[in-house]
Amino acid sequence: MEMEDIQITQLESAAIFKKTNFPVTLKFENVVYKIKPKSEGMFKNSSKSEEEKIILKGITGIVFPCEMLAMLGPSGSGKTTLLTGLGGRLSGRLDGTITYNGMPFKNAMKRYTGFVTQDDVLYPHLTVTETLVYTALLRLPKTLSHMEKVAHAEAVISQLGLIKCKDSIIGGPLLRGISGGERKRVSIGQEMLINPSLLFLDEPTSGLDSTTAQKIVSTLWELVNGGRTIVMTIHQPSSRLFYMFHKVLLLSEGNPLYFGRGEDVMAYFSSIGFSPSIAMNPSDFLLDLANGVIDDPQEDQASIKQTLVTAFKTNLLDGVKEELQKYDDNEDQEKLQKGKLNQWSNTWWQQSVVLFRRGMKERKHESFSSLKVGQVFVVSILCALLWWRSSDIQDQIGLLFFSSSFWGFYPLFQAIFTFPQERMMLEKERSSGMYRLSSYFMSRIVGDLPMELVLPTIFVIITYWTTGLKQSPMNFFSTLFTVLYGVLVSQGLGLALGAMIMDQKSATVLGSVIMLSFTLVSGYFVHYVPSFISWIKYISVSQYTFKLLLGSQYEAGEMYHCGIGNATCYVQDFPAIKSVGLGDKAISVVALTIMLVGYRFLAYLALMRIGVTKK
Repeated sequence: MEMEDIQITQLESAAIFKKTNFPVTLKFENVVYKIKPKSEGMFKNSSKSEEEKIILKGITGIVFPCEMLAMLGPSGSGKTTLLTGLGGRLSGRLDGTITYNGMPFKNAMKRYTGFVTQDDVLYPHLTVTETLVYTALLRLPKTLSHMEKVAHAEAVISQLGLIKCKDSIIGGPLLRGISGGERKRVSIGQEMLINPSLLFLDEPTSGLDSTTAQKIVSTLWELVNGGRTIVMTIHQPSSRLFYMFHKVLLLSEGNPLYFGRGEDVMAYFSSIGFSPSIAMNPSDFLLDLANGVIDDPQEDQASIKQTLVTAFKTNLLDGVKEELQKYDDNEDQEKLQKGKLNQWSNTWWQQSVVLFRRGMKERKHESFSSLKVGQVFVVSILCALLWWRSSDIQDQIGLLFFSSSFWGFYPLFQAIFTFPQERMMLEKERSSGMYRLSSYFMSRIVGDLPMELVLPTIFVIITYWTTGLKQSPMNFFSTLFTVLYGVLVSQGLGLALGAMIMDQKSATVLGSVIMLSFTLVSGYFVHYVPSFISWIKYISVSQYTFKLLLGSQYEAGEMYHCGIGNATCYVQDFPAIKSVGLGDKAISVVALTIMLVGYRFLAYLALMRIGVTKK
């Protein structure tokens, strides 16, 4: 896609930071989250494996518009779990009450909510501009024109200070791209595009230097001043960042130790007998407390934590609950209901087109890599040399069987990696309500067709005319059609396996076993398959493809040279052909058609569980 050069004025750029139309007040009361740990080992005590582990132990709080809440605590304290639950993205047993302007989380709320994960899930080969423009085209409403959506993306680039790297690719572990701070700003920019009322961020300053972290939090401060509500987890902010937070929630092992204004936190802990012996960063001091570490080495860490939990319940919890009860959300609830929009910003077709263009832009580097193209060319040349002008029927049947086998395995393994590689992106974008699953699925299937069909076409063109196969257009196109149809069916099987298992190694092993089974019963290696296992051939892609390839070259009643002298035999009596047969071509086409549709349907059903909020 060509990116338009648009001159963004200061007024247009500032429009992204305008006051939100729907201020959202977030309330959470007595939030408890429990999980059942998985049993390990076959001799583990079953009663213990059923015990639930409590991750969050009754968290209560409220965040108003124009407020930024920072959740602090050591690793494993439950920060990210709570953030995910507040953002409506946590599956499992979540008890308590979480409301947004007095209403529970619904799909319509996704239109007002932004969520920035700790790991920046971005396409590595897209540039900064392309990443934000494609997001704008998907997430901004269809009432805006294409140019207006691009202008919004350019405005976000300007406000986040990404102009210098706007034409640089995102990059990845093995691909050099923009810096970590720039990647984080791109992730934030994706959520800013929808002008969110409520923004969640998981460790937005993780791995960044203090200056870059300051820039990011300053940007968030501008958003807060526009009437937004921001909730973030942060591990160890500098003192300069700490005093920018309106409210602070301190967690330790799922227990709240403090909830209130950030500027009052040090005074509160001093009032209950915990104060630093030297001047230090407040966040460092709070983390020490959450870990049960104080200046007195004689104090037990567990008892310190319990003392802090008890102090919170005694001194702060009643005040927090009183703040929740004072807030009247009826007026804000009416505003949110009046502004309720359809779940989807764009039509099914618009989403499919944008996803198709983005997918082609991202995957063209991998799909048409020199390694894959070279691999097919080498195999094609080898086949051409090995079967050069061969007139022996056994050799010709061997070529047809190899073609059906090679183009059964190759697309299968290519397709197996499709959805596992994109799982994180699909979870992220589906959780934010960016597009319909059907739009993504269709764009992905159609986008893979060029690569899936071009290479086997090249293979057939090279091998067909250099070997001893029948040199007529009708036979050629029949062979080409059969190979391509078999490729699409094998691809569907790979998509289904990848989507159902979502583990590349496991799916590859299972795919190998299945395809080898299909190959062994296809009638080439074993002419008389035992009845107790012969049922496999009725679901074998290889068997139907091989049968159609034989039918593209031979017909019943046709003769071939056999034995000594001028003796001839019927081709249908040749052992490798007799075991498969030359009739019932229509049945083979119908069987492959059922597999073509059925495998993709299974893949779609398997994907339905990805990125769907269970709450």
